[in-house]
Amino acid sequence: MHQDMHPDTRDNRKKLADRVVKAAEAALAAQKYVSPVDVMLGIGWLAPSSERRWRQGQVDCLEGLVQANPARISEGMGLLREWATAKGLIPSETAYVARTPSRPTLRFSASADPGIEQLYRTHWLSPELSAKKRARVAEKASRAPELVVVQPLNTEWTCHRCGGTGGLLVMENPGPACLRCVGLDDLEFLSAGNALLTRRVRAKSDRHAVVVRFSKTRRCYERQGLLVEPQALAQAQRELEE
Repeated sequence: MHQDMHPDTRDNRKKLADRVVKAAEAALAAQKYVSPVDVMLGIGWLAPSSERRWRQGQVDCLEGLVQANPARISEGMGLLREWATAKGLIPSETAYVARTPSRPTLRFSASADPGIEQLYRTHWLSPELSAKKRARVAEKASRAPELVVVQPLNTEWTCHRCGGTGGLLVMENPGPACLRCVGLDDLEFLSAGNALLTRRVRAKSDRHAVVVRFSKTRRCYERQGLLVEPQALAQAQRELEE
């Protein structure tokens, strides 16, 4: 026999819907699109530090970091789709790749079910944007993130692949890896400070990585410079000298 939804259940769903809508509207206003990840960050289910670890390929799937059970996550994603559809937002499937040299596809769900993965990858774009601007926003969202290389405070570290060490490392799921093992040891360091040179080199270098170092005073990672292809750096320096 069918029974109406319990009042407590209705109340909980409305509270969640209000939180989802508030987070979605904030993301949409800021970037002209909204994604499930934006909403989970906005309602506090996902910590920014946890999202960074996932994007850097340090954890197997995003759901393991979300502070909600699978049923609640599914309910929240359903509420997002209902809201987005009612507002006439335009769905756009987006690529998510890890911020690691091998660029693997990031996984959202523990089950890796293709249908669930697609729901997570779907961004909802503002209908106010022209078709050209929607394409630009979608391309930017799908663009592979910059590689991040860490200048460690602790110099007594060991590469989990070869047992070596060095002045720079890349964090992988099993642990830190040296530049030689991840295929970045041929790149040259360009320190921060010359914005024009940095832009020129970044545009010319097919491979590059951002170098960061943790600041104990500011309690965050700060950009130190870039690793770039030597020939790109030399070419950009010549052009600026002419």
